[in-house]
Amino acid sequence: MSRLLALLTAALVALVFAACGDDSSSESEATPEPTATEEAATTPAAANEFLPEGCENVEAPAPKEDGTLKAPTEKLDESKTYVATMSTTCGDIQITLDAKDNPITAGSFKYLADQKFYDGLTFHRIVADFVIQGGDPLGQGTGGAGYSVEEAPPSDYKYAPGDLAMAKTGDEPAGTSGSQFFIVTSENGAAQLTPDYAVAGKVTEGMDVVEKIGGIQADPNTGMPAAQVIIKSVTVEEK
Repeated sequence: MSRLLALLTAALVALVFAACGDDSSSESEATPEPTATEEAATTPAAANEFLPEGCENVEAPAPKEDGTLKAPTEKLDESKTYVATMSTTCGDIQITLDAKDNPITAGSFKYLADQKFYDGLTFHRIVADFVIQGGDPLGQGTGGAGYSVEEAPPSDYKYAPGDLAMAKTGDEPAGTSGSQFFIVTSENGAAQLTPDYAVAGKVTEGMDVVEKIGGIQADPNTGMPAAQVIIKSVTVEEK
């Protein structure tokens, strides 16, 4: 099943964010998966013109192995603070994981980081004034870690810029998540989201990097960016 993050405004009604597998939604509600031609259309030299200042010009990495991990059993200690540093080719993003209110989702994100799962992956979908999305080992929005966990946010939850939340399919229960995540880039983007997506944490440093990535030109139909941004590593420290 395709893991999709659907846009909820009329202007973007046809655009969704895939996260893993095939989707049961109608074609009018889901965008097609990127094709090999689309992926190869932008060479590193050409991509350079689309990169913001301070971003490295890199080639798309080769796909990694898909779906081999077992679900974690560890839960985070709510008395501790866990800070994830996501080092990207556009700079570093620090995320404080929500061990108190979302220990399962935050614990799964930490587990994937500890397993080096995110290292070398890309932000495969970018939608201006909405979100940046990554965490797919295949780099196209169809891959995942091989497991899912579930932790629904409160029914009155309001997303905010900097929220790190997890993508899911339209037919999965609220709060279901695997490896694919998105970071909300604006108030406008936050307002478009219903409380269906599990929250792993909040960007506490590097929101300028998030906005820089979010400003990269992308295909309006697929969200595939014109230039690559790679996650070099994600490390989590206990404080």
